[in-house]
Amino acid sequence: MKKITIYCGSRKGDSTVYESGARALAQEMVKRDHSLVYGAGRVGLMGVIADEMLQAGQEVLGIIPQKLVDREVAHTGCTELIVVETMRDRKWLMAERGDGFIAMPGGIGTLEELFEIMTLNQLHYIQKPLGLYNIDGYYDKLIAFLNHAMEQGFMYPEQEELLIVSDDPSDLLDQMAKYQAKRPADW
Repeated sequence: MKKITIYCGSRKGDSTVYESGARALAQEMVKRDHSLVYGAGRVGLMGVIADEMLQAGQEVLGIIPQKLVDREVAHTGCTELIVVETMRDRKWLMAERGDGFIAMPGGIGTLEELFEIMTLNQLHYIQKPLGLYNIDGYYDKLIAFLNHAMEQGFMYPEQEELLIVSDDPSDLLDQMAKYQAKRPADW
């Protein structure tokens, strides 16, 4: 696992704990010589983690649709900046280029990307580790909802096991490094 695709907010959130968490994750990735693949934003948590990685001399691959470049949110300091036509193109290329994925705190875009990777893993379109970086309990209610969906018979336990959860960057990356793909659940 060399290249980690990070999904996170284009905003920093209302607490400094999220920015600190992004920096801590970047520092742990640098220690392990990981590269960053991300949505190429210069704003929010996206900008924080990219800047931290770049300052440490790590490779940062940004993938962004032209529409967002036109809105002047592209991080022009990326090691490599790929401009694509659509959000769908962006998401697919980010999934293809990453050896593993981490969802940090974010909004609906982050949630969409999280569930898309979770689904692609479940259906074995890809077989890569997916981490949920639960900074300060940000995702506790989502995890409770996933447990509820499983208890109500809408998810198999194996589906929830596809998600590696931790609030510690070192532990999260350790668990992701140990990831073993499982066969998909029978319908």
